[in-house]
Amino acid sequence: MILTQILQPTCVKAPLKGTDKDSVIAELVDTLAECGLLVDKDAVLEAVLVREQTRSTGIGSGIAIPHGKCAAVNELVMAMGISPEGIEFDSVDSKPVHIVALLASPSDRTGPHIQALATISRMMLDDEFKAKLQNATSPEAAYELISAKEHE
Repeated sequence: MILTQILQPTCVKAPLKGTDKDSVIAELVDTLAECGLLVDKDAVLEAVLVREQTRSTGIGSGIAIPHGKCAAVNELVMAMGISPEGIEFDSVDSKPVHIVALLASPSDRTGPHIQALATISRMMLDDEFKAKLQNATSPEAAYELISAKEHE
């Protein structure tokens, strides 16, 4: 899966304004709504927060991939946020999160959702890339890093 096919440049927040898990998730859902990508913002927010209550999506190494599936979105969509300071996210390694990739997809389309999760996870295994992304000072810089990484 090519992330830049689902991540629009306008859906990148760098830096994030939120300072805790719930406010960052709400900020990224708001970003998707502002870009006209959601049918029902509140339903998407609820789906992501309910999923987050099941188990934290802070996967460690400064990365979180909050996600949810619901009927309030017509296709797989993604928003990304960068927090230079780090956010407490109940991560598996108990470390702050700096890169948050939020996914929302229709309930009946699991394949692309899982592919996107796997692609993000693989991309973040590259420590040099991850460090550059974490230090991106603008949405444009963050998006360019992701695009360049995909075209390696």
